[in-house]
Amino acid sequence: MSENVSHPAHPLTDQVRADTLEWVDKAVIGLNLCPFAKGSVGKGRLQVTVSVAQTEEEALQAVHDELVALASCALEERETTLLVFPAMFDDFLYFNDFAGAAEEILADLELEGVLQIATFHPRYQFDGTEEDDIGNATNQAPYPTLHLLREESIDLAVDTYPDVEGIPDRNMALLEEMGHEGWEKLGITAHVTPEEWVSRCPVHGHTQE
Repeated sequence: MSENVSHPAHPLTDQVRADTLEWVDKAVIGLNLCPFAKGSVGKGRLQVTVSVAQTEEEALQAVHDELVALASCALEERETTLLVFPAMFDDFLYFNDFAGAAEEILADLELEGVLQIATFHPRYQFDGTEEDDIGNATNQAPYPTLHLLREESIDLAVDTYPDVEGIPDRNMALLEEMGHEGWEKLGITAHVTPEEWVSRCPVHGHTQE
């Protein structure tokens, strides 16, 4: 992997970050889909990095850089990172394949057991479900997103939360009760399309900002 290089800021970065944080606030925390997220956000330990990548090579470089950055920070400074790709991976299956390549970088950096990678996507679909199954919404974010998190944080959460294993079932039950109408009322949306992002990019591709 090459070194990260600074480039002109993308004019739509703030909007993508705002959309992502709204999803965190209204769904992840608001619906308590992840009971541990509120602490990280409240303590200012959540990093949202919006990647300007427009090729898979650039996206993998962004993954490398953010994994290294998170591993290099103290937990008190940064606990978790959301790496967002507004210009790429509109296709969920392609994004799934990309996530596998991201896992290989994690292994190459010898950070397995230190960090984990979770995935979120606007059209996330669990194995064995239909595309319109409301339960898929638990992992549906406004933009394709990799969640980089610390094993240490997971261990602490497991030790302090009374029923970690019951979280997925609880989330599914909640979403079934809400239905698509209830989910849509949250107003979570992506205000930036991949085409708009690309057309307004001051530098074609490169890493992230």
